[in-house]
Amino acid sequence: MPLQFATRLNNVETSAIRELFKLLGKPGIISFAGGFPDPAMFDVDGIREAVNAALSTEPGATLQYGATEGHSPLREQLAAFMASKGCNDVTAEDLIVTTGSQQALDLLGKTMISPGDKVIVEGPTFLATIQCFRLYGAELISAPIDAHGVQTDTLEALIAEHKPKFVYLIPTFGNPSGAMLSLERRKKVLELAVKYQTLIVEDDPYGDLYFNAAPPPSLLALSADVPGSRALLAHCGSLSKVLSPGLRVGWMIAPPELLAKATMCKQFSDAHTSTFAQATAAQYLKAGRMPDTLAHVRKVYAERALAMGSALRRELGDAIDFVQPQGGLFVWARLTGAGGKLIDGGELAKRAIEKGVAFVPGAPFYASNPDLSTLRLSFATASVEKIEEGVGRLGAALVA
Repeated sequence: MPLQFATRLNNVETSAIRELFKLLGKPGIISFAGGFPDPAMFDVDGIREAVNAALSTEPGATLQYGATEGHSPLREQLAAFMASKGCNDVTAEDLIVTTGSQQALDLLGKTMISPGDKVIVEGPTFLATIQCFRLYGAELISAPIDAHGVQTDTLEALIAEHKPKFVYLIPTFGNPSGAMLSLERRKKVLELAVKYQTLIVEDDPYGDLYFNAAPPPSLLALSADVPGSRALLAHCGSLSKVLSPGLRVGWMIAPPELLAKATMCKQFSDAHTSTFAQATAAQYLKAGRMPDTLAHVRKVYAERALAMGSALRRELGDAIDFVQPQGGLFVWARLTGAGGKLIDGGELAKRAIEKGVAFVPGAPFYASNPDLSTLRLSFATASVEKIEEGVGRLGAALVA
């Protein structure tokens, strides 16, 4: 007798990115496909010291079960980390620790979405968000973005029309767009939350990865200037892109009633995030190594982003259009079709694999009305030399 799976699985499909990875076993391939940090950037010595400190100072708590809300020393350190970014009124009790920020998104789906509820997301947006929210039965509405983030006039019209359960945004160097929401638009988003009494979810895994000037304050930091907005804001953070994804440490800051429901759902899911990982992260933050780590990571990624932008202009010319990223891990680009060259990102991806380079076509990042000419390129894990070689192969694939 065939297994009878839950009908909610009919709403989702396997990640296009994960499927693409199956094609990357070809020897010598240069990959711009992943959204991973470069493992060479991991502060192995600092993490090793943090592990030793955790096992030396609190071995029982480090190796034991823990509170679902999170390891208290880590919650205190995360509150201090948020204060260093302008969120001065965040306390340990205002946040829960999650197994990566992706678990925070899953908890939002569990606690907030009933089948048929409408949720507004950016177009394009994080692929796992689309999958997660659809799994819980959401009808996703795409709000268009440009180089300055979500277009707030259109967003307001969509909120007024659809009355969504919540709005999900990645305001700072989003995946895949790399866009940075302007200060003016950030304030407008918070004003819309209050005007329409709509929850805003701010996902911020990339905000610390800026290259030159720091980005505008987070929505969470700005909420102090927009009366009533803090009670309509959930903020998701992560150490995955700045310290180590293997630790699987994220957090969610949200109104007390939402945190309570999310904590209850987390109890059912994993009881708590690894106390070993949490204690390690707490000791790392306590040791004060994060500023130097971030400074190093920013410098390396800035060089690679610049190299990729320069190579794309040189090798593909007016056949590609993109905004030079000011932070994050990605270049989001659009094929223009100039000179009669290829305009389909999916077709270019197939040709590129044959030429020994990989990227992710942009279409899967749209909840609706995908732009088939788009593509996402990650510069994070390739050296400047490999970036130049890989973009050269991409140029060859475009004219093949």
